[in-house]
Amino acid sequence: MGRFRQVNSDEGSEQGIDISPLMDCVFILLIFFIVTTTFVEETGVEVDKPQAASSVKLEKNSILIALTDKGEVVYGGREIGISGVQPLVKRMLQKEDIPVIIQSDANSQSGMLVRIIDEAKLAGAEKVSVATRKSQG
Repeated sequence: MGRFRQVNSDEGSEQGIDISPLMDCVFILLIFFIVTTTFVEETGVEVDKPQAASSVKLEKNSILIALTDKGEVVYGGREIGISGVQPLVKRMLQKEDIPVIIQSDANSQSGMLVRIIDEAKLAGAEKVSVATRKSQG
């Protein structure tokens, strides 16, 4: 028998379709999309970024560090402080050369932002950027 099989019932004979090849294809497509998906790592906190007319899209592979309005430096949902920026960036840059993007709250102190940029550059980061929102103008 091929893909069709005969099912006996009281009302007569009906034919059923074997859907196992269809399930195999769906499963293979699911595995393909899971494997090829690029995951973007978020900072773990919500910051109110300042607006800028010259803002551009973020790169997918980057080190995202957040600076909150309370002066907390956050990476991956946990506070690392100013002293944790340089070791983190050094460790991440050993794998591959990726940019550092700082998501600074609009109400954060500019001195803290400059210190984070300085720590990232001292760790060897060549591209350090500040994330902004696209202005509505």
